[in-house]
Amino acid sequence: MASSKRGGAGKAQTSVWLEGGKPAPKRKAGAGVDAAGGGALDLERIVTETIRLLDAEGFAKFSMRRLAAALGVTAMSVYWYVDTKDDLLEIALDEVHREMVVPDAAAATDEAADWRAQMRVLALEYRRLLSGHPWVAQLLGQYLNIGPRSMEFSNVALAVVRRSGLPFEEVTGALGAVFQFVYGFCSIEGQFKERCRATGETEDEYFERLMGQISDSGALTETFHAAAELVETQQKSRIPLSERRERDFLFALDTVIAGIEVMRDRASV
Repeated sequence: MASSKRGGAGKAQTSVWLEGGKPAPKRKAGAGVDAAGGGALDLERIVTETIRLLDAEGFAKFSMRRLAAALGVTAMSVYWYVDTKDDLLEIALDEVHREMVVPDAAAATDEAADWRAQMRVLALEYRRLLSGHPWVAQLLGQYLNIGPRSMEFSNVALAVVRRSGLPFEEVTGALGAVFQFVYGFCSIEGQFKERCRATGETEDEYFERLMGQISDSGALTETFHAAAELVETQQKSRIPLSERRERDFLFALDTVIAGIEVMRDRASV
């Protein structure tokens, strides 16, 4: 069986996408059949089940043995299609990028189109991806993320921000401002949701309890007046936490995009 670790003796693999540019099934005669002798296996089915398990149980609980059991095959059968667990996770990471609905290449380079609106769409779709699949944020820091669907998204984002009028050397900084903001926002959001699930409370129940504990802490409220005022305001709000979070995200996103315009104009002076 191939190792579940990337690389190995005499091999320093950095990405499955650099191994010939495309992950290729390694199926041999008789491989990839479930324990009952039926249900032919293929890479698409493996990746689909991988994504389902990651969504349902999270990255920490995922294993090739767990995947094989869900597929009804032996663990060895899965390795006919991928060399390592890392390869499979990298393929799954790229596959979920398919879900994002973004401007096509022609629209991204259309000078008549509003680059601000297109950048907003890209950021919202990226948020939808990260919020819908919390494990994606964990994997993005571990892999190069240079699969075809991810690169398509990156190329569109680059084309859009270049139309903002920023000097070329500032384009990557602008992209970082937008997408690292989205990544950070969604990562914290995902961790908060996981904390709520662990307590068995809804987000609003957990948040209300937490705010109550902070209010009851005299030391905190007496020392940090601005924070205490914010807590009091939020306690009085009847708006669901999810709606407040969405409002904050959209305001912050518009602020970042407006900041790109400010920096562009400053560079042109």
